[in-house]
Amino acid sequence: MMLLIHGPDTFRSRQKLNEIVDHYKAANKKGLDLKYFDAATVNFDDFRAEIQQSSIFNEKKLIVLRNVFSQKDFRDRFFEDCKDISENRNIILLFEEKEIPGGDKLFKILEKKTKCEGFPFLEGERLVRWVKGEFQKRKNPVGQMVVEKLVEFVGNDLWQMDNEIEKLACFKNGGKIEIKDVEMLVKPKIETDIFKTIDAIAKKDKKKAFLLLHKHLAKGESPLYLLSMIAFQFRNLLVVKDLMEKQKPYYSILKELKIHPFLLRKSYQQAGSFSYTELKKIYQKIFQVDLDIKTGKLKPETALDLFLTGI
Repeated sequence: MMLLIHGPDTFRSRQKLNEIVDHYKAANKKGLDLKYFDAATVNFDDFRAEIQQSSIFNEKKLIVLRNVFSQKDFRDRFFEDCKDISENRNIILLFEEKEIPGGDKLFKILEKKTKCEGFPFLEGERLVRWVKGEFQKRKNPVGQMVVEKLVEFVGNDLWQMDNEIEKLACFKNGGKIEIKDVEMLVKPKIETDIFKTIDAIAKKDKKKAFLLLHKHLAKGESPLYLLSMIAFQFRNLLVVKDLMEKQKPYYSILKELKIHPFLLRKSYQQAGSFSYTELKKIYQKIFQVDLDIKTGKLKPETALDLFLTGI
């Protein structure tokens, strides 16, 4: 029999992989028939020989095979022999740390012949529920606003999220976690401060915008990266504003743009503070600033300051 675990959310997919492996080890104490293969380094014939060879203990083997979809030669051979492999008495677990396109021919066959479990990145309410569940496992009371603040700071990187939850849980030692705890212990992703910078620009508060940008520069963060984040968000604002002016409803915009609900919510709010013409002018200035930096006309820090001064 075959199983397929796949998806970009490697935190949850690895949890599932470990769960299956642990269950197998519990049922097969010797553990000698647990094998790991990587299609990037193993010859297909060696893999085929392993699954055809019987266990000396007459047990089903658990064979974990990674990266089949990434290795063309191995994948082609696997595709040809897929029917025979799926009927093998051993348990063959395919593990892919990426999203597999739905139209992929091998994936379509595996969907019919195997038990498939996908792990996309969690978004919106599903992510909030997951975070709440992790706090419940640690027996830490936590409110909705605290969870949303943590999601705002960390996003859907569950590796980092798990670390931050553990840090907060240890700090409070079973006590209720407050927003101030998140703000004190969790470093927000730079995108969060970019939202604050754009909020300041929208409110014509250039002093605050300067302070926020120079805080990152003082930490040694790249001016070009900061500019790219500002450009990314103003590009979002342009698209959102265009759809707003076409009187598209909010849920329709979310479906059309396919962006994180938090990002759309912030963009939707910020777009209301600008006219479409203002956004176009700002985006053109960002383009000019980027050109001035890359052609050596201005130093990056100076260019950023002039950009803020001129809007």
